[in-house]
Amino acid sequence: MEHNIPLITTLAAGFSVALVLGFLAERIKVPALVGYLLAGILIGPGTPGFVADVHLAAQLSEIGVMLLMFGVGLHFSLNDLLAVKRLAVPGAVVQMSLATVLGMAVAWWWGWSWGAGLIFGLSLSCASTVVLLKALEARGVLDSMNGRIAVGWLVVEDLATVLVLVLLPPLAGVLGGSVAEVANPQPLWLTIAKTLLQVAAFIAIMLVAGRRVLPWLLWQISRTGSRELFTLAVIVAAIGIAYGAAQLFSVSFALGAFFAGMVMRESEFSHRAATESLPLRDAFSVLFFVSVGMLFEPAILLEQPVHVLGVVTIIIFGKSLAAFGLVLALRYPLNTALTVSASLAQIGEFSFILAGLGLSLGLLPAEGMSLVLAGALISIALNPLLFAAVEPLRRWILQRSALARQLEQRTDPYAELPTSTERKYLQGQVVLVGYGRVGKRIAEALEASGIPHVVVEQNRELVEDLRQQGKVAVSGNAADPVVLVQAHVAEAAMLVVATPDLFNLRQMAETARTLNPGIEIVLRTHSEDESVLLCKDGIGKVFFGEEELAKGMTHHVLERLGAQASPGEKAPASSHG
Repeated sequence: MEHNIPLITTLAAGFSVALVLGFLAERIKVPALVGYLLAGILIGPGTPGFVADVHLAAQLSEIGVMLLMFGVGLHFSLNDLLAVKRLAVPGAVVQMSLATVLGMAVAWWWGWSWGAGLIFGLSLSCASTVVLLKALEARGVLDSMNGRIAVGWLVVEDLATVLVLVLLPPLAGVLGGSVAEVANPQPLWLTIAKTLLQVAAFIAIMLVAGRRVLPWLLWQISRTGSRELFTLAVIVAAIGIAYGAAQLFSVSFALGAFFAGMVMRESEFSHRAATESLPLRDAFSVLFFVSVGMLFEPAILLEQPVHVLGVVTIIIFGKSLAAFGLVLALRYPLNTALTVSASLAQIGEFSFILAGLGLSLGLLPAEGMSLVLAGALISIALNPLLFAAVEPLRRWILQRSALARQLEQRTDPYAELPTSTERKYLQGQVVLVGYGRVGKRIAEALEASGIPHVVVEQNRELVEDLRQQGKVAVSGNAADPVVLVQAHVAEAAMLVVATPDLFNLRQMAETARTLNPGIEIVLRTHSEDESVLLCKDGIGKVFFGEEELAKGMTHHVLERLGAQASPGEKAPASSHG
């Protein structure tokens, strides 16, 4: 008996080949994403041998897009973006504009229509958040200032791309789309206004009703104690809202899923939702990249090598040089400029989504999709090498360029305390390194107690905000002795380091002891091993997060049990109730 099982064969072939090639890619220190794209090429119509069902793969990839965007929404933090908004927002907008113009220019040179050139340029302008996050995590700099700036930059790019995805269908007719669906007898302004109104209505419903309904629904399901039902509810929220948004508001699947994740992030179940949906999200994301690879025509590498070279040049050099100049123009250090440039020297998931939409609307030729894929494969494969070259390149530039040394050492108005700073903040004060969640609480407690303190923070924008609030703060990395000198650590009573960084902790403590041998040092760490090492070295008083949490909970439990055991005695007050 013969079975017609194209879905099973497509899934089996896609997952199996993606597993093998993804594993090989990781072994040679290349992102697994490259392996998934190559898997799609191998089982696609562009190569001999087995050919999977392209139409089924396309539908499966739509689910992958929904779950990918749902995951982006779950991890989207408006606060993280606002922390670097003065660099990320103008930088991303200008860099995307320049990259789009470059793409349009080469497309015009090749004889494409200006609509095709616009889609092509936009596809080359947006980097992959997935690739960036993995690159930063591999180097342990995701939580650094440079890492936050790079992520914030890409978040702005993602939001801009989502807006493009919304506006592209109604504008397809004007841009020269060839499919019947783009024909619209309505005036352009009315079409755009109607589209924006539908999007605004959907966003309003999600932000007002979604914030209440989704958390309530997840709470009711979590009360059943069924893990399967909770996972099912998360998947229904992602795919159901995306589908409903498309049917009721003519909003793209991508935008619907993004807002589903964004609204769910604000609930107390966001972490569990991310954890429960991760396996399915990863699986369908792999299918998305495999299905994209199936659209690639390998022959283009031999038939149009100049075109491929032009695309790679725009991605790796055009975008990077634009970002490099912008970061330096906004008075950030050379190291930040090089890190952001390396972060943007690749393209990924949003490029595929944009190019695929352009292809479906009859705007982008099939050749354009293959060129975008070729550019993605090559740029993602080279990206780890670019990140590895950041520090050697920085040293090489500083050794050979007087201008670069001036840029690295130029005066930053927030790197020095104002001359008007009151004397009480410069003698016997607390130098507080880091103004994150822990540092902010410490600063508030010091302020409430009337204890003078100077904040040292790498985020220039945060230092600017603190200065505007009348607080004493200095910008820079406290591992640099110059920064601690600016905070007047030589006259300080105490150094409190609220950032867990073993290497920098030692450097800060050494500098502080050299300048002020009698200073008291208070440190924090996330690792028990690091805590033991720091205590052995006698650097200062060390606080380990989990240990302090355990002490607090134990104290509360014993206090409550003691109160119950001695009803005649009044139990001491508990700060946690």
